[in-house]
Amino acid sequence: MKLIVGLGNPGKEYENTRHNVGFMCLDYFPGNNFSTEKFNSYYCKQIVNGHDVLFVKPLTYMNLSGLSISKFVNYFKIDVKDILIIQDDLDLKFGDIKLKYKSSSGGHNGIKSIIKELGTDEIPRLKFGISNNKEIGAKEYVLNRFSKEELEIINSKLPLIKEIINCFIENGIDKCMSDYNSR
Repeated sequence: MKLIVGLGNPGKEYENTRHNVGFMCLDYFPGNNFSTEKFNSYYCKQIVNGHDVLFVKPLTYMNLSGLSISKFVNYFKIDVKDILIIQDDLDLKFGDIKLKYKSSSGGHNGIKSIIKELGTDEIPRLKFGISNNKEIGAKEYVLNRFSKEELEIINSKLPLIKEIINCFIENGIDKCMSDYNSR
């Protein structure tokens, strides 16, 4: 079984904010219907190209994401190599995408929580660049809404995100990194 997690914060007040790009990516994936709740998360289960896949949006708020993710991992006996976390990244240019494996949290509190709860930093991640604005604090910046132009960029990247998720489901992180990090 594969576990695809989009990071974000629940609630209308956080919709279309930079920290919620992980939620936005999962909402785009065909067939996802997040009407079921388990382990303080919305989730849906699909069969994608013959693979059982859980798509999860934690409702614990970003800083405690690891609490719900670890419950899915333990309950469904999911190997860490079969998890893909979709996160925002302040250090990447807006709209850039990078796949990582075996790396620190980079200061991302959601990732810190996941690493703490799973006891490893060897978690495959898809990072979506949201840039940074050094004129305001990082917390304020990530909780700001996307501009119309930024939303257009995100929407143009969603088909690529879907392709990467499918590649991960079929082939794992190494193949995805090889195929997509050079783009």
